[in-house]
Amino acid sequence: MSWEPVIGLEVHVHLKTRTKMFCRCPVGFGAPENTQTCPVCLALPGALPVVNRTAVEWTIRLGLALGCRIAEHAVFSRKNYFYFDNPKGYQISQYDLPFCINGKVQVPTADGDNMVRIVRAHLEEDAAKTVHVGGRTGRIRGADYSLVDFNRGGTPLVEIVTEPDIGSAEEAKRFLQILRQTITELGISDAEMEKGTLRVDANVSVRPAGSKELRTRTELKNMNSFTFVARGIDAEVARQTAVWESGEAVRQETYDFDATTGALTPHRAKEEADDYRYFPEPDLVPIEPPAELVERLRSELPELPAKRIRRLENDLELERATVLVTSGLDSLWQQAVAAGAEKIPAANVVANNVVGAGLDPAAVSAKELAKLVDARERIPRAAFDEAISKLAEPGFSADPYLAQETVSDEAELEPIIARILDASPGQVEAFRGGKEGLLGFFVGQVMKETGGKANPRVVSELLRAKLK
Repeated sequence: MSWEPVIGLEVHVHLKTRTKMFCRCPVGFGAPENTQTCPVCLALPGALPVVNRTAVEWTIRLGLALGCRIAEHAVFSRKNYFYFDNPKGYQISQYDLPFCINGKVQVPTADGDNMVRIVRAHLEEDAAKTVHVGGRTGRIRGADYSLVDFNRGGTPLVEIVTEPDIGSAEEAKRFLQILRQTITELGISDAEMEKGTLRVDANVSVRPAGSKELRTRTELKNMNSFTFVARGIDAEVARQTAVWESGEAVRQETYDFDATTGALTPHRAKEEADDYRYFPEPDLVPIEPPAELVERLRSELPELPAKRIRRLENDLELERATVLVTSGLDSLWQQAVAAGAEKIPAANVVANNVVGAGLDPAAVSAKELAKLVDARERIPRAAFDEAISKLAEPGFSADPYLAQETVSDEAELEPIIARILDASPGQVEAFRGGKEGLLGFFVGQVMKETGGKANPRVVSELLRAKLK
């Protein structure tokens, strides 16, 4: 029997408001532990919450970008659970009447657009941060003790819940890349997984290929990159497939995924909504967003990433367009093209070199970038790489690097190539036996011999001629 994955995601996004969700404590990353707290976020007796208006507006803005219907009447609820990161014994969240429901996100693929349905995007307060000390993994299982930092407690948090519409780990990764880019372009969050301002849980099940049934799902937690999310999903799909094929049944649990070892560790039984005993928050009134506010926020939406990917496909293939948009560099590419760079070479340089250098696109001169794109095969590779690394420096000029011409004279290169081939008879024989990947080895040897000044295109052509 062949099996297919069924995947739904829960994405948690910290809003970068100036203050917390229900109090005036500052929101920030990296402050000394337990210094951004007050009676409200520490749940001291008599303290009452007050809703952060900006957080509400930003949640509506995100919901509109996700194609959601904005509720005319939204209610905060108490989600009851006991854990040491939650001093009240409940979390103020939303349940049956959230701000944003029934959305849809376009995910461009080579086979058309996949539409991932959004169940809801609701606003809540985050819990405090728990640090588990001791043990091998830094997680609660096996830890010697745990410390709690209440700085994070009360931070505005939007939870985005999808339907189980995702059919592969790669599709989940692509959806998350588009979602993250949407969030950052709206200006509501930095959405950085390494800082915890974006967190992803994956609900995973498998079923016989072609079936419509939804089998028991498990939840993967504590994954800190989109690549690790995809790897964790693949590992869990393989595990569940083996369980069903052995004649046993999958249990509804949460798992931690260890990206270093690839191991899945059971964490606890997964709760259902009834376990939290939701009821309306008695200290907060319902919120009814004015229609004029919703329409103003709708009119301020930028062109969304998925639509830009499809637009860029008029000039580029899908994967390159996706990299440019989800890295936030498509605008820089368009500016470089407007400055005279060729479209495809410029896309390759931006997607490979600029992304790899981690440059701030706002600080890069498109005009100087266009010069480097045009000269990429005329200047030594070392000079090109150095120029790319300095593109974002104030006052950068490409001209000094453009003056460094590569060695393209065949008469100068041929003796060097002959010496290298004579010194590598084994590799020459292997290349002629079909291992054409060795061409890169020979090119590398020539570049080393010439101090990186040889023109790699000319070198490749000469090598192929000599190796026939």
